[in-house]
Amino acid sequence: MKQPVKNIMIFGDSYSTFDGYIPAGYAVYYSDMECDNTDVRRVEETWWHRLVTNRRLHLVRNDSWSGSTLCNTGYNGDCSRSSSFIYRMETLEQAGFFRDNDIDTVFIFGCTNDSWANAPLGEDKAEGIAKEDLFSVRPAIWYFLGRLREILPDGNIIFLINTELKPQIGEAVKAASAYHGTDCIELTYIDKCCGHPTIQGMQDIEEQIEAYLDRAE
Repeated sequence: MKQPVKNIMIFGDSYSTFDGYIPAGYAVYYSDMECDNTDVRRVEETWWHRLVTNRRLHLVRNDSWSGSTLCNTGYNGDCSRSSSFIYRMETLEQAGFFRDNDIDTVFIFGCTNDSWANAPLGEDKAEGIAKEDLFSVRPAIWYFLGRLREILPDGNIIFLINTELKPQIGEAVKAASAYHGTDCIELTYIDKCCGHPTIQGMQDIEEQIEAYLDRAE
C-alpha cells in the first residue's frame, strides 16, 4: 500500500450499487424494495458500507453501474459512451474530478459482466493499446489500471477479483496489477443468490478486504 486508506472511491457494477447512493441515471441493482433475488434490503448490509463504517473511511464517490462492463463491449454491444468503466473513468478525469477531490484509494470491483456478457477476451497488452482493443476485456484491464496509475501515481488502486470469473480475466488482472504496481484481492468465497451477494456474501467480501488491508498496512 502506498498510503493509509482514508478517502476512497469505488468503480463498480451491480455488486456495489444501492439505490440513492450512486450517481443519478446509473442503473441500480440493490435497494430497499422486496426482491426474490437477494436478501439485501439495507445499505448498511452492502460490502462497501460495512467497510466504510468499520474502518471509519470517507467514501468520496461510489461510481457503480449495474450491468456495466469494464471494457467497451456490453450486453447490447458498444457501451464506450455510456456505462463502461473506461468511459466513466475518462469522463471523471476530463471533468477534473481526480484533481478536485482528495482520493487516496480506489476500489475496482468489475469484470463480472464482461465474463457474463461473453465480451471478447483479447490478449494482454502492456503497450500500444489501440482504441479498438478497449472492446476486449484483457487489454481493457491493462489500459484501465495503467490509466488510473497515471491519474493517481501515489494512490492505492485495489482490484477485487470476483469468484467464478473466466480464468483468463483473473489472470489478466493479476498480471496488469503486477506490471502497474497496483493491488488486487482474489476473493475466494462469496455467498450468492442468482449470481449476486447475499447479506452473508456482502460480509464475506468485506471481511476478505479487511484481512487484506490489515496485512498490507
